[in-house]
Amino acid sequence: MKKAVLAASLAILALGGAAGAHAAWPERPVTMVVPFPPGGPTDLVARVLAKQLTDQLGQTVVVENKGGANGNIGMQYAAAAKPDGYTVLYNTSSIALSPNLYRSLAFDPVKDFAPVSSTAVIPLVLLVHPSVPAKDTQSFVQYARAHPGKLSYGSAGAGNVTHLGALLLLRSLEIDAVHVPYRGSAPAMTDLVGGQVQLMTNTLNDSLGFVREGKLRALAVTSSARSDQLPDVPTVAETEVPGFEMGAWQGVVVPAGTPEPVIEKLNAEIRRALQSPEMQKQLKAQGAQALGSTPQEYAAYIKSEISRWGEVVKAANVKLD
Repeated sequence: MKKAVLAASLAILALGGAAGAHAAWPERPVTMVVPFPPGGPTDLVARVLAKQLTDQLGQTVVVENKGGANGNIGMQYAAAAKPDGYTVLYNTSSIALSPNLYRSLAFDPVKDFAPVSSTAVIPLVLLVHPSVPAKDTQSFVQYARAHPGKLSYGSAGAGNVTHLGALLLLRSLEIDAVHVPYRGSAPAMTDLVGGQVQLMTNTLNDSLGFVREGKLRALAVTSSARSDQLPDVPTVAETEVPGFEMGAWQGVVVPAGTPEPVIEKLNAEIRRALQSPEMQKQLKAQGAQALGSTPQEYAAYIKSEISRWGEVVKAANVKLD
């Protein structure tokens, strides 16, 4: 009997010690993996969040960029990390696109990650080079339909949200245009400004500077409401395609098996960060909308987006190796 009581006591102490260790998280710097190159639209928001979390947690949240293959390299790296809360993935909608696009992945976006929280959504904006004789969506549609297959659109890469978003929009508008994939949004925007391609649907935060400088013309945004950053630019829904809404959404996930207390604390800190005046200010400046959710809500959203984009990819017959 005494041995049984002693064993039970030791077990309780062990559990208490484990719980205490989780409660103390983080006790050292946390690595936030961003699966895209530095300076891009995802990286910009991730760094704002990392700084805010650093201030709140009292431990440095270090951004580590691991770009390539539409985010797959960084996602694979994070999926294989130790599930202790010290490696987190700042994910984008690519986590829902990849399982539909690639014939084989070295990771499972659902099984290998534990969702923590959504963070932000950035609208896409339909951009055209000034040489395109269209001042609004209606005249653009008329011009594009009169020149089927003559216009080309750039993207940050085949299967990227800037590709599939444009594909979905152009199909909705019944426009035939040629896709030109690039290795990231920066070279795509460079060629769009240079007139090598005529249009692109890019994230708002990556487009504002070019629009304000008059180098590109913004015809419509893909959000349900107009952006405060471009108040004179209408939504797609209010112009040509009622009900159309789409954005480049982002969030945080951790390797599967990460302790629940760590996930709960990280969720609470992320949601607190998103409500901070400084982060609200930074996100607004980028044309991004703060989100925030429970881990369960985010898990359900990711699954719904995998299903939604699966239909788009199937209809477009897009497959990548």
